[in-house]
Amino acid sequence: MGSGIWSTDVYAAAANYRAAKGTSAFAYSDSGARAVHDDLNPYGVAARESRDSAEHPATVAVAVLFDVTGSMGGVPRTLQTKLPDLLGLLLRKGYAADPQILFGAIGDATCDRAPLQIGQFESDNRMDEDLGKVLLEGGGGGQKSESYELAMYFMARHTTLDCFEKRGRRGYLFIIGDELPYPKVKRREVGKVIGDGLGRDVTTKEIVAELTRKYDVYYILPAGASYAGDRQVLTAWRELLGQNVLELDDLDAVCETIALTVGLGEDAISLDEGLSDLDDLGSPAGTAVGKALARLDRGTLVVTEGLDLGGDSGVVRL
Repeated sequence: MGSGIWSTDVYAAAANYRAAKGTSAFAYSDSGARAVHDDLNPYGVAARESRDSAEHPATVAVAVLFDVTGSMGGVPRTLQTKLPDLLGLLLRKGYAADPQILFGAIGDATCDRAPLQIGQFESDNRMDEDLGKVLLEGGGGGQKSESYELAMYFMARHTTLDCFEKRGRRGYLFIIGDELPYPKVKRREVGKVIGDGLGRDVTTKEIVAELTRKYDVYYILPAGASYAGDRQVLTAWRELLGQNVLELDDLDAVCETIALTVGLGEDAISLDEGLSDLDDLGSPAGTAVGKALARLDRGTLVVTEGLDLGGDSGVVRL
């Protein structure tokens, strides 16, 4: 996985073909599927890998995991339609030389049939295909919590990144959601969904500490979600991720937000330069993106108080 080069022409041809046939970009889910697609099933997976190659010698891992429960079920459809914008900014604007993108979906392990779906890190149009295999279950437990912690466990312990292992540079992980994580990664759920035999539950704080050694982790709470602007949700995530909790006024701006966040993280652009790039592309997302990322562009992003997570988490609190 991870070979090949993204082509907007191929993406457009696939979209035109689907339109001509009257089929959906999410044909698997829309066909009435009720189980995780085999290609996205995390059970028994040793690792999803972002690897360098002669074709892509300086990979940058970018993982995007989205809540597909309740009001968040439209997120992957938005991502799918905006993929050319995301790749256009990352590649044509030079935000990252060799981005490899993984998509995944988060549900609720207490009640859903598909609590976790994880694709591969891809450099070409197979990332579009992975999105098309996502089961949009639309479940959730109605308890203001989803199994984000289970997804973070998988990303911490079942991904391998050359950008981190060879160059000491963390990848990027974006979690798009509107609810709380459960307080613990439950041993029983890990065994059932991923297949690992844990000796004990792991607290969510512990897994975040482990995860943020490998990834810059961002939580995006978009407008229109059930708990948009919810103080309890925002406070809980900020206790875990500090400044990296982004409120986004426009869900349609999510791909541009991800692209500019990567550009800022790679020191490829300033926020003003990124917003100028959006103007050049004719994107209407500038206002929402600028507001969401304003705190990331200050230079003095954080205070010195590290999270008490039992190690160097790489994240600090505002």
